[in-house]
Amino acid sequence: MADPSSYRPKPGQIPDSPGVYKFRDEHHRVIYVGKAKSLRQRLANYFQPLASLHPRTATMVTTAASVEWTVVSTEVEALQLEYSWIKEFDPRFNVKYRDDKSYPYLAVTLNEEYPRVQVMRGHKKKGVRYFGPYGHAWAIRETVDLMLRVFPVRTCSAGVFRNAASAGRPCLLGYIGKCSAPCVGRVTPEEHRELAEDFCDFMTGRTGTYLRRLEKEMTIAAEDMEYEKAARLRDDIGALRKAMEKSAVVLADATDADLIALAEDELEAAVQIFHVRGGRVRGQRGWVTDKVEAVDTAGLVEHALQQLYGEESGDAVPKEVLVPALPEDADAVTAWLSGRRGSNVSLRVPQRGDKKDLMETVARNAQQALVLHKTKRASDLTTRSRALEEIADALDLDSAPLRIECFDISHLQGEDVVASMVVFEDGLPRKGEYRRFQIKGFEGQDDVRSMHEVISRRFKRYLAEKEKTGEWVDGEVPADEGPEGREDDGRPKRFAYPPQLVVVDGGQPQVAAARRALDELGIDDIAVCGLAKRLEEVWLPGDDDPVVLPRSSEGLYLLQRVRDTAHDFAIRYQRSKRNKRIRSSPLDAVPGLGETRKQALIKHFGSVKRLRQATIEQICEVPGMGRKTAEAVAVALAQAAPAAPAVNTATGEIMEDDGGTTA
Repeated sequence: MADPSSYRPKPGQIPDSPGVYKFRDEHHRVIYVGKAKSLRQRLANYFQPLASLHPRTATMVTTAASVEWTVVSTEVEALQLEYSWIKEFDPRFNVKYRDDKSYPYLAVTLNEEYPRVQVMRGHKKKGVRYFGPYGHAWAIRETVDLMLRVFPVRTCSAGVFRNAASAGRPCLLGYIGKCSAPCVGRVTPEEHRELAEDFCDFMTGRTGTYLRRLEKEMTIAAEDMEYEKAARLRDDIGALRKAMEKSAVVLADATDADLIALAEDELEAAVQIFHVRGGRVRGQRGWVTDKVEAVDTAGLVEHALQQLYGEESGDAVPKEVLVPALPEDADAVTAWLSGRRGSNVSLRVPQRGDKKDLMETVARNAQQALVLHKTKRASDLTTRSRALEEIADALDLDSAPLRIECFDISHLQGEDVVASMVVFEDGLPRKGEYRRFQIKGFEGQDDVRSMHEVISRRFKRYLAEKEKTGEWVDGEVPADEGPEGREDDGRPKRFAYPPQLVVVDGGQPQVAAARRALDELGIDDIAVCGLAKRLEEVWLPGDDDPVVLPRSSEGLYLLQRVRDTAHDFAIRYQRSKRNKRIRSSPLDAVPGLGETRKQALIKHFGSVKRLRQATIEQICEVPGMGRKTAEAVAVALAQAAPAAPAVNTATGEIMEDDGGTTA
């Protein structure tokens, strides 16, 4: 625990201007990012007597080992820089909202020649129009199914589209009128794009234009006694009205707004957002977060706005944002939102009328989300805490191992030997810090030597990072393991953060190898244990007998989960390397031979076997092949040993290179 006075800047060093500041811990990781109108006044608040600070603030300043700041011109710049740094460094003491699920969106891929309507999750892509998010994917599919009657936009994948185009026949949707079948030329690319843009216009709330147009066409068709056409238009109108009914009108005057509401207690907060477009609720989403910093409702609102709109622009930022409380720097936040939209944005608290009533509905949703989250988490949090305590007691540790790293070795008969490192913090996986290793020190199969190499490499990196920050000076770090080429940016996804416990997949030999690697590096404050698969025994360095945890032990369950996660991660990496090696071709060794000319050679000769039998003159006949390259191809194929024939395991037949078989 650090004394804040040990790194407190002198009052004259801190400028009295807007800026953003970072607290770093002893490992030089950024643990907190904040902004201020006056850096001098704000930072002075952190260096008061600990008894007068909020408990969370006191924990942060005693965890920190240094503070630094960056001066900016305006409060808007400070807001943008704060968001960028929180996103980049992932500070442990900042409030970070995380989706409680991956919400699906209705997406229109306007960046393709023939735009496609589909369900999308995850990060948004440039050139794609998104609508939502929706609570369930089936809600999107129901809406799309109704609207395809009027806007028959393509919904098929790229593979289905290519197959239909090559076969000259559309898919089923093309036959039943729910796709305009651009794959077979029923419409031009321009006509299909116009359909997609009309679809987008309707989804943004411009519904009246299309309904009036269809009603007019239906009336004209009926007057002309084209009753089949009139009936079809009547059904189209009914489909659109049914799609509109799925999102009832909640605000008049075709309002575009986002409503944000919060429910919170001392430890956690839940936020709910309703996306209203054209007066209708077009999407809903929610987050839950731990209150790891001392923050009030206004601060939570500001963090939510940064999370929502930090990477959005244009119409994705609505004209109006309704919140339960205005942020401290409301004018700066409003200016920032307006800059992202490209026009004025109204940020306010609704006081009366329909908007206040809808805000109360959003607030009830937030309260329900918080209650549901606490119900789910209560047992999980209790179980994780008990598991860590049981591990600490069984291994005689001074405290619960809040960070556990597990290592596993994987190979196939001594080939493609790899290792994995997985990280669990507070009993939960931290996937962003998983690491993979290739065994480089020797050839062949030796799990013990492999484990020694991996542990050594991982903790050499740790010592190198400590030396880099001036925290370790008692040894030398090999140059090939140093941090050359990496910026000192404080990102957490590095090897600089040590675990309290190292778990290896294996028994006594693997545990001894891991302990020996740490001892050789002079590291004596990290515990090591191994979990053997046969009887699920826990082995400690130097002990002749294992520690046997009860089968019902939560600690054993957690160790098993950590071990199995490392095992699966290692196997996936090993398989990917093996598949890549199997897919390699002798042509890969030919310098200057790109993928296009490789494919041209295989297409011309039909297989590598027939290419190997060809003369240099025959190779030169392939378009784009000069004599020098042809000679290099012939030499590479001659030097490469023919691959062993593949066997069809179902029939026992031997598969030839050219696709034939032999008995």
